[in-house]
Amino acid sequence: MTIDLQKFLRTRRSIRHFRLEPVPESILKQILETATYAPSAHDKQPWRFVVLTTSEAKSRLAKAITGKFLLDMTKDGISTDKIRDRLEQTIRRINEAPVIIILCRDITQINFQPNTHSQQAEETMGVQSVAVAGLQLLLSAHAEGLGATWICWPLFAAEELSKALDLPSDWKPQGMVFLGYPDEEPSPSSRKPIQEIVRYL
Repeated sequence: MTIDLQKFLRTRRSIRHFRLEPVPESILKQILETATYAPSAHDKQPWRFVVLTTSEAKSRLAKAITGKFLLDMTKDGISTDKIRDRLEQTIRRINEAPVIIILCRDITQINFQPNTHSQQAEETMGVQSVAVAGLQLLLSAHAEGLGATWICWPLFAAEELSKALDLPSDWKPQGMVFLGYPDEEPSPSSRKPIQEIVRYL
């Protein structure tokens, strides 16, 4: 049993191409519920999930993300061709994902500290908690035969995304997951040798 579970954990892949087949609501709900069993600092459970399945919602997301990307890349002096390619790719990926889940952190779910350093540590713990829930979500999707990939775009356009999707002011976007039935079988990715990344004391 342990060997099978280890193999399962090691076979999760980031999936970027999906079939058109919709994800049943019952399975989506189960995946989200399993994600909430992740550990969190002080058991605050600060994760919040915004689920996008409609073309209208995805269109609002795409406009928010690409609008900010356009401004940033223009300021950075990126060529017009590269900007166009990046924006087209972003829109395509958003439209092709059957389900998009925005991972947010509820900033009210935090222990307040009397000094700045400790307060920053508390905020970091909240971010870490949301990230762990995101991993739990990815593994739960994998268990249901679904594919997913973690996307960090909300970090670059959090304000624009929040406004476009009318998110509660306390819900701060941290990342998002593209989810659906896979239309690809990525090869196993290489891993750094364990002796390079572990130190026993």
